[in-house]
Amino acid sequence: MKAKELRDLSDEELLEKERKLKEELFKLNQDRYSGKVNKPHMFKLLRKDIARIQTILRERKLKEEKYERA
Repeated sequence: MKAKELRDLSDEELLEKERKLKEELFKLNQDRYSGKVNKPHMFKLLRKDIARIQTILRERKLKEEKYERA
């Protein structure tokens, strides 16, 4: 997903999406160790999507803290 699309989602939706991506990555890792990976490029894509979500959540948290201090 694009970062622009992710920014339109709420925090709860982002957390749910992150959870689903982590589950998918876990299943993909299980397949890797059993030797059944059909789409090895998915590892990189999933990790990048998870990182994008975590970055957006962190930015929002820092923005909130900044306004609370002011």
